[in-house]
Amino acid sequence: MAPIRILTFSTLYPNASMPRHGVFVEQRLRKLVASGEVESRVVAPVPWFPFKNQRFGSYADRARAPHTEERHGISVVHPRYLQIPKIGMSMAPAFLAAGTYRVLKKHLANGFDFDLIDAHYFYPDGVAAVMLARRLGKPVVVTARGTDLNLIPRYRLPRRMIQWAASNADGMITVCAALRDSLTNLGVPAERVTVLRNGVDLDFFRPIDKLEARGKLGLDSGSRVLLSVGLLIDRKGHDIPIRALPRLPGVQLLIAGDGEKRKFLEELAAAIGVGDRVTFLGSISHEKLKVYFSAADALVLASSREGWANVLLESMACGTPVIASDVWGTPEVVTCPAAGVLMEDRTPESFAGAYRKLMSAYPDRTATRRFAEQFSWDDTTNGQIQLMRRVIQNHNGHT
Repeated sequence: MAPIRILTFSTLYPNASMPRHGVFVEQRLRKLVASGEVESRVVAPVPWFPFKNQRFGSYADRARAPHTEERHGISVVHPRYLQIPKIGMSMAPAFLAAGTYRVLKKHLANGFDFDLIDAHYFYPDGVAAVMLARRLGKPVVVTARGTDLNLIPRYRLPRRMIQWAASNADGMITVCAALRDSLTNLGVPAERVTVLRNGVDLDFFRPIDKLEARGKLGLDSGSRVLLSVGLLIDRKGHDIPIRALPRLPGVQLLIAGDGEKRKFLEELAAAIGVGDRVTFLGSISHEKLKVYFSAADALVLASSREGWANVLLESMACGTPVIASDVWGTPEVVTCPAAGVLMEDRTPESFAGAYRKLMSAYPDRTATRRFAEQFSWDDTTNGQIQLMRRVIQNHNGHT
């Protein structure tokens, strides 16, 4: 059977300037291509910004993104599109579609006659992808991943556009059952939605002896160490474990990630007297992150919203259990004591209670690893292939 040719479309995709941006989309695609049943090219639009100077922060990263590159053997194009502050949210799908239509036409003209558009993130990406698919006469599958369904539909115009895209998409995927429920609440029949959870690279994320890992990182071999990973933004809730530290004597907290709340979090730690027990690591590579996972006693994820957080499985694959907020897709991941503990509430008191509960019956690390092993990418990859072949067959049968 001939390989499926897909055009992967998403603003959430890494590039040489932003290598950690949307890495979960790239990971799923790499596993899909590695099956040998799918060929892909990627169109990953980047908002236009004119200045590359570092003083413009993340905006400059956009300007420095290459226009074309090859990542892990996959051809990637980064066309620019207009993004206007304040009014941009409602106009984003139209701007995104307008900025990328010629690129898709060029792929077709150059001989890559793709069978299907594989879009990630429902808004604005999924809406724009449906616009483009209708214009090009191609079927489209849209994957929902988190805030695209658990936050954006609160806004009237984006909600209506998501509903329009859902009614016109040929297939829909959500990374957890909670996001499927969000679509059904928007009027989408449940049978039109396929749940395909993210997996974890079990070969890359493997346990390292804790003392060995701590030695590599210069960490105290005898202390309790917590690791909180994610952008330093309100939604990730890094302040919750910081505020809990006065209740947890001797516990060290490592925070991996960068973002706009770093100064606030540093000042908070100092103000409540735990500044010497909180270390801000900044943004770190996956290669180093897996060492931190093995060095930690637990991963912390105190987010207010998550679709399916890969970081949970990455930590478990390294043998380290988690303490996580009981939101959206997270309870679908943390389902047994070997995986970790869910907080009852997103409060410092609840976090401290969850920490004590985990430490009072700390799971064997081999059991935590075994739990993660059930989340390989194989089932997700096979599910995508089956859905895509079905969508293409249905589309060809009606054209």
